[in-house]
Amino acid sequence: MLSEEFNQIKYRKEENGILTVTLNWPAKKNALSPLGLLELWYAVDHAEKDKEVKVMILTGCKEAGAFSSGGYFSEEILKDIPEKYRAEINLRDMASKRLCLKFWDFSKPVISVINGFAVGGGFTLPVICSDLVYMAEDAWWALFFVKRAVIPDFATTYLLPFMIGMIKAKELFYFGDRMTAKDAENLGLVNKVLPRDKLMPYARNQALRLIPPKGPSLSIKLMKKTIHTYVRDILEKQLDLENKMWTKTIQSRDFGESLKALKEKREPCFIGK
Repeated sequence: MLSEEFNQIKYRKEENGILTVTLNWPAKKNALSPLGLLELWYAVDHAEKDKEVKVMILTGCKEAGAFSSGGYFSEEILKDIPEKYRAEINLRDMASKRLCLKFWDFSKPVISVINGFAVGGGFTLPVICSDLVYMAEDAWWALFFVKRAVIPDFATTYLLPFMIGMIKAKELFYFGDRMTAKDAENLGLVNKVLPRDKLMPYARNQALRLIPPKGPSLSIKLMKKTIHTYVRDILEKQLDLENKMWTKTIQSRDFGESLKALKEKREPCFIGK
């Protein structure tokens, strides 16, 4: 898939080595559909092969008012995918194993700029893909998976406890409460919280610090590879386990109740089955 074919993301490369990938589905608050996830895979693939790209900035389009509202699936969703690419979609890969490992193996730094609310997959995507995270002071995060009676994805069931500790991660998983940008910064999930108008300029300046002449890009590339290699096999196994558990949760009565409650705009009434 060529970058010119992207529909739900924007791919903008600059001469200075910065590539900006923007989630661009404002009608659905930058939701992550199978098409959008596939486009992200190709964006990483192009960026890896392009020697001119030194740093990727990942953000959401301003029109959406969100970084991402998380996963989006419907009976009609495959119709949006060009027929020649449909064979690449594996609807059983609910944990997005293919994309996760693509990001984890990506040799260049990724800076996530969280410029609006980020829930579900909008939370877990930056966790798996980011080397650095900057967040608007009025943005917020939440792991809403529990409210849909499913489990988290993107290997977050390993990475989040690894990053912030088992007890705090379980609290976020089990309750799905909102977390302010400051909360995320205090937990170590965000490098810096900034006013919205200063967010992207700051992130771009940080990106330039990773690019020659200011940054030794080869050294940084090898640092990332050394760090990521240590847990790569663990992540692959965890993604397989997440997919296995996803299959169980989406077959449950509670999952069906969560969808019904969402449609009826009420709180779900779970039975634990």
